[in-house]
Amino acid sequence: MPRTAASASSPAPRRRPRADAERNRGRVLDAAREMLRAHGDEAQMPEIARAAGVGIGTVYRHFPNRAALIAAVGEQRQAEIVEFGRSRCLACPTAAEGLAAYLTHIGEVLDAERGLSAAIEAAFGSTEPAGEGRERAEEVAAQLLARGKEEGSVRADAEVEDVVMAVCGLAAVIRNGAGDWHRYVRTVCAGLRP
Repeated sequence: MPRTAASASSPAPRRRPRADAERNRGRVLDAAREMLRAHGDEAQMPEIARAAGVGIGTVYRHFPNRAALIAAVGEQRQAEIVEFGRSRCLACPTAAEGLAAYLTHIGEVLDAERGLSAAIEAAFGSTEPAGEGRERAEEVAAQLLARGKEEGSVRADAEVEDVVMAVCGLAAVIRNGAGDWHRYVRTVCAGLRP
């Protein structure tokens, strides 16, 4: 059957990835996260492929280079932090408790995944989230702040940027071993109260 001009110019419908391809991608992400946690920037693609139980070609089929894999692992971590914020912190009895839980959880993740943070920083020059991940994290903070101002558990002049700066400071305290990060979180939370 001859192709018409309309059918020749319209893009072919995108096929859904096969279930085994999705499983392999998930295995690679999980293995990469564990390897980067444990070995930081020294974790290499062939080691990650072995840990995932797939060939190196499978890794490169999903992630064209090491930076793309590290970015995907970082995005996965950020999505998990946001989900924790939405499901656990927004449900706290007060917004001040929710903010404390949010910052504490971020500290726990960053502390447990220093190697991953080091790999992200080596690949991109910063560990600060960008794009949609950052926007979603800031939405959680904005909701907590708005509720806190309404209920009187958060100071009236607190802004999302204050939470962003607090997270950046928290990351630096953990990365540099500059003291007890739990104390840092308590101090920040005290500063956010009226």
